[in-house]
Amino acid sequence: MTRLWVISGVVGVVGAFGAGSGCGSGSATTTSGTAGDHGHAGASGTAGDGMAGTSGTAGGGAAGASGTAGGSATGASGTAGGGTAGASSTAGASGAAGASGTAGASTGASGAPTLDGCSIFPPTDVWNTDVSRLSIDATWTTRLQTLVGAVKVHPDFGTTSGIPINVVPASQPAVPIVFDGYPQESDPGPYPFPPPASILIEGGSGTACDGDCHALVVQQGACMLYEGYGCTSYANGAYHCANGAKWDLKKLSEGQRPVGWTSADAAGLAVMPGILRHAEAMAGPLRHAVRFTVSCTQDKYVAPATHAAIPTNKICDPDHPNPMMPPMGLRVRLKSSYPVAGAPIIQNIIVGLQKYGMILADNGSDFFFQGDPDPGWTDDILDQLKAIPASAFEVVDASPLPP
Repeated sequence: MTRLWVISGVVGVVGAFGAGSGCGSGSATTTSGTAGDHGHAGASGTAGDGMAGTSGTAGGGAAGASGTAGGSATGASGTAGGGTAGASSTAGASGAAGASGTAGASTGASGAPTLDGCSIFPPTDVWNTDVSRLSIDATWTTRLQTLVGAVKVHPDFGTTSGIPINVVPASQPAVPIVFDGYPQESDPGPYPFPPPASILIEGGSGTACDGDCHALVVQQGACMLYEGYGCTSYANGAYHCANGAKWDLKKLSEGQRPVGWTSADAAGLAVMPGILRHAEAMAGPLRHAVRFTVSCTQDKYVAPATHAAIPTNKICDPDHPNPMMPPMGLRVRLKSSYPVAGAPIIQNIIVGLQKYGMILADNGSDFFFQGDPDPGWTDDILDQLKAIPASAFEVVDASPLPP
């Protein structure tokens, strides 16, 4: 699909809005329903059917698939407060470096979520900020509810679908990355991506992928996050992605992306910190915001977003924008009056949504939110999440919003 770039001359409230560039649109499906495609690139195809690795338990987290022979690395995540790390596999003498694995996150003593010894940004980062006491923006709450109508939230993941997270060792060799879509808004390679045979990519494999094809890689030791969008192929020793972004997990995420730039997410945000991981939801209440999508957004953005996107489809007409369309970066939270009930994992998710909420990060079906592929996401759990109505969420004054 085509991508529409819209140059906006509007400067938002107290400089919160940038000159936004728009995007294309299309449709995608998951096994559980209709998923919107990645707004900023307008890709269409099958989304959310990323291949999950062999799962297991490592310190309370789900261990990812091991990579090439002798180089597997299971993600060792601690229990809340930093607890006991899970066992890691032993690499063979001739094993190739660079195997990947996924791991469940835990909460360290600092209060921020962690993944394999890395804090997922500092405790004061916007993703980890408690918004339960922020005032409500009644105007934008009404607009958003009018836009989406009587929909319910939709977990855009399952036992084998979702956005996987690769964890690689500090010794992981970096490989070339060719950015075919938006090189001018990409952090140049090389990236420490695992080999094509072992990397976990949303919607496909390292050699062939259709859809958003997110590749998320956390490198241990350096605690760096490398994300690619549209990573559809591997040829001549290099991955081919539409664009890519690097994030230092030891620093605040805001300010790491140039204003006006997109990322592996349409809003210019990091994808990984907003992924709902099964292991962390089993361990206790969520400690971070979750990324979510709506079908139509306007050509403005608010912090922490750095990029705007306007889908070009029959519903979202950039020439006649709907005044109800929100800006990228909008933050919502689940109302405190919503009952904390259901299975323990559901209660943990509800409590987290009431405290940290969700951040609008991409275009897609209304109120879809993203998680990792994990065998623990049973139909019973997903059905309980699908029962939560979008009307139970309210927009909060996390950043100055358009009038």
